[in-house]
Amino acid sequence: MDSSSSNRKARRKSSDNREPVRPRGPGLMSGFRARVAIGPGKTIGNHEPGGHGGPTLAVLIAMSVGALTFAGLLMVMSASAVAALEKTGSAFFIFWRQLIMAGFGFIAMIYLARHDYHRLQKWVGPLVFISVGLLVLVLIPGIGASAGGASRWIGWGSVGFQPSELAKLATLVFCAFALTRPGHEPETTKEYLLPTLPVVGVFAVLVMLQPDMGTTLSMGIGLFVILWVAGLPKRAWFGLLLVAAAGAFVLSMTEDYRRRRMLAFIDPWADAGDAGYHSVQSLLAIGSGGWTGLGLGAGRQKWTFLPNAHTDFVFAVIGEELGFVGCIAVMALFVFFGYVGFRVAANAPDRFGRLLAAGITGWVCIQALLNIGVTTGRLPVTGIPLPLVSAGGSALVVSLAAMGILISIARSSERAGQ
Repeated sequence: MDSSSSNRKARRKSSDNREPVRPRGPGLMSGFRARVAIGPGKTIGNHEPGGHGGPTLAVLIAMSVGALTFAGLLMVMSASAVAALEKTGSAFFIFWRQLIMAGFGFIAMIYLARHDYHRLQKWVGPLVFISVGLLVLVLIPGIGASAGGASRWIGWGSVGFQPSELAKLATLVFCAFALTRPGHEPETTKEYLLPTLPVVGVFAVLVMLQPDMGTTLSMGIGLFVILWVAGLPKRAWFGLLLVAAAGAFVLSMTEDYRRRRMLAFIDPWADAGDAGYHSVQSLLAIGSGGWTGLGLGAGRQKWTFLPNAHTDFVFAVIGEELGFVGCIAVMALFVFFGYVGFRVAANAPDRFGRLLAAGITGWVCIQALLNIGVTTGRLPVTGIPLPLVSAGGSALVVSLAAMGILISIARSSERAGQ
């Protein structure tokens, strides 16, 4: 046995998932840590937690999440009023439902924030199996609830659950665990991809059978962020991104409505009454808002002109009713959340926490970027909602649960620094 093989085995034998994270050389993650690390337990202002230098990272995460959720509830109340009145006879039906789900979500967030995130390592298997089982149930006629040609919900009357949202969180937890389990310190491309791609691939296939390309894209985002932070060799990225881009292109061309959306993205005004309708109405909404908007509740596009005004295109309603100022405020909240979230990742007390925190933060921020890109006509319509803001009970509960995990990691860093 040569010396390099002996050294590698020795490193794996001595590695402990709960040991403080140390950079392993001039890789991608060491550069990331060099840019954002501030030392375990410190706050944004570089003060010790519990001191007088300002709020801790955990508090800042909670504040940004609370602000985004409040903004979301406010805009859902406005954007959904017409659709809710038309469908249920009550203008506030969708808002009240979103408010109730926000309550459940905050309960989940507080519970997870108060408990050690390492407990998730014991629940990885059940979480994956439950997610797969629910995704299969959705596809069974009579169990899965269909809407708009897609079967994405398990419904009981007016109450429903979207299993693909749970699968997003399961993807993050599983990938973080698979790359940090005891005795496994990946170094080659094969050691990074073999433990993660099969499970994520099963999730992706089941979600695409619904079909739901937007959620599949979201899961891919989570996987890519974790692989980047974990240190996947640079030479592997070209091939991985090429395969992902080719797969996305093929999927977008296999269904007629996706192909028409891609063509409409190039010139939405050429088919403004059909394939380009969503994009055109979204741009009209944002453009009519000007600097300060028409006023909360005074938007016109939600009067059946803009489809999905309270879900995928809620950012367009923000632009119309709150103007450029409102759009910048919402984007600033996401930027602030991303900044703090990646600081939490950089200061995580162990590798599992670091990957999980980065995965959650990247998933939320990139999904927000994609949603805003679609709304402003910079990307083709994908059906990706704006995290914490768009209407959707399952998405809100799962997102807030993920925020609880992120806060738990931040609190663990603070305790480690004391």
